[in-house]
Amino acid sequence: MRLSDCHNIDDFRRFAKGRLPWPVFDYIDGAGDDELTKARNTAAYASADLVPNVLAGVEHIDTSCTLMGRETALPLVLSPTALQRVFYWQGERAVARAAEKFGLWCGISSLATISIEEIGAMIQTPKMFQLYVHKDQGLNASMIERCKAAKFDAIALTVDTIVGGKRERCLRSGFSSPPRFTPSSLFSYATRPHWTLNYLLRENFRLPNLDTHVGAGTSQPVSIQEYFSTMLDQSMDWDTAARIRQDWGGTFCLKGIMSASDARRAVEIGADAIMISNHGGRQLDGSRAPFDQLQEIVDTVGGQIEIICDGGIRRGTHVLKSLCAGANSASGGRLYLYALAAAGQAGVERALEIMRDEIVRDMKLMGVTAVNQLNPEMLRWR
Repeated sequence: MRLSDCHNIDDFRRFAKGRLPWPVFDYIDGAGDDELTKARNTAAYASADLVPNVLAGVEHIDTSCTLMGRETALPLVLSPTALQRVFYWQGERAVARAAEKFGLWCGISSLATISIEEIGAMIQTPKMFQLYVHKDQGLNASMIERCKAAKFDAIALTVDTIVGGKRERCLRSGFSSPPRFTPSSLFSYATRPHWTLNYLLRENFRLPNLDTHVGAGTSQPVSIQEYFSTMLDQSMDWDTAARIRQDWGGTFCLKGIMSASDARRAVEIGADAIMISNHGGRQLDGSRAPFDQLQEIVDTVGGQIEIICDGGIRRGTHVLKSLCAGANSASGGRLYLYALAAAGQAGVERALEIMRDEIVRDMKLMGVTAVNQLNPEMLRWR
């Protein structure tokens, strides 16, 4: 398969499946338990129909918006995701450079394979850091201070990983950070020489935002499920979130909000934004899709806090439906991870080009010339 053969995100998924050893592909592609929620995240968008207007003079349109105080060229955030160097040797560097080229918000994870400092110096476009609260309070403080020094634009505190979800594909494959070559997976690694040689011969795998404090995940192989369940602070509560917001002092987002009552609490502690997210279906299987829950949260806190609908995004129409329903932006991880795994930075750029072209075309077909013209009157629920 060639990059020119990719015309949508599902094409990149097929391309990535052919390029990656199966334990690595299943880590990207898999989710919790029966993976019902992962499927719902995308399927939910079929439950609403767009109602277009015509004769609107759409020769010139503006896809930009302001999100968390920074202008972005599209109402689309590249959600922070972990371990990107495992999927392609360029890792977070490739994603950050592609995001800068397209003028988008992007994020890196606490479990990133590139340091806070390197990303901070690499790009000028808006960037967020996804903070996992660890039991090691010194580590938490260190990451916040490093984000300040590197001039990150926002911290997104992840609140839905108190324990690790049961990711059965990873349990079957034995996938860990860093990857282990097990007898059951050895053939798959051997038959993907491009990936295997890049992984073995390029720079060593690291988690540089953590490895000054913990060895798990870098020098000590561990599954992500085990890492979340043993390394993260299960006593985290609303007081913790408020204290982190104060310690950070900058733009503050809560990632993993799914209920209207929690959205209200986010407003009360002074958060600037929330990401309605179920972690790509990788945590609580059986939870609602973010798009299904969006209207309830908008009705509760719309206008009081910025709302990002995260997960399941595969099409430009999904972004437009999110905005019609009241979100300020949409976001996703797999939509660029498949492309990264398939072809590195060139793959991510191709995926973003496709998403941008779809958003532009779909806005014209909807009869709008700016994203703030999308509104609930243009959406009907089935």
